[in-house]
Amino acid sequence: MREKGGVLVPVGGANGMDTDVRAVLLDMDGTLVDSDAAVERSWRAWGERNGMLEEVLAADLHGFPARVMIRRLAPHLSDEEVALAVESMVDIECADLDGVTATQGARELLDVLTGRGLPWAVVTGAGTRLARARLGAAGIEPPLLVSVDDVTRAKPDPEAYLHAAALLGVAPAGCLVVEDSAPGIAAGRAAGMTVAALRGLPADLPIAHLGELADTLRRQAPAATA
Repeated sequence: MREKGGVLVPVGGANGMDTDVRAVLLDMDGTLVDSDAAVERSWRAWGERNGMLEEVLAADLHGFPARVMIRRLAPHLSDEEVALAVESMVDIECADLDGVTATQGARELLDVLTGRGLPWAVVTGAGTRLARARLGAAGIEPPLLVSVDDVTRAKPDPEAYLHAAALLGVAPAGCLVVEDSAPGIAAGRAAGMTVAALRGLPADLPIAHLGELADTLRRQAPAATA
């Protein structure tokens, strides 16, 4: 491991302990990038095109990659048909970037990470093509991107987060995962990482927006160098 000194972050409320954060791993959709409206429009368009609008509207789409959702929506499809459906969905999503922007506090957080010398990465259930399109629309260029294309098992499996930590040269225990979905939180926890969560979801460090996390990291003391 090539870890540098981290930042001590309080977790678990008043009775909790400080955790030594040496890297920050951020989910994309709904966490770093505000793409909720575009995601909904894209799935509606895909559902209408494939005669499954009612099924799409009834599904919980948040936090799952397209191939998982299409398999759930259309379990009768063959693997080849699922692959074609996913490609069609990605085409729709990449063509609809209207309103896609950085979330509240995202730029502030990234500035703090840079200023404190904390490595960071985007770890997303989206494919690389869609991830780069949405990050580009939001004006964010991550130093490391781990997409669903880079792993064999998507969230809630911890593979993507563990892969990102290995590429950054940071032990899982030194990573802070930032998420906004139940599958993502489960993945971070399964990886043995500290998890900060948006949308009121339970986690080690609940946050209202990324600016709140930026404030926490900015004011905390540095940890000892490993």
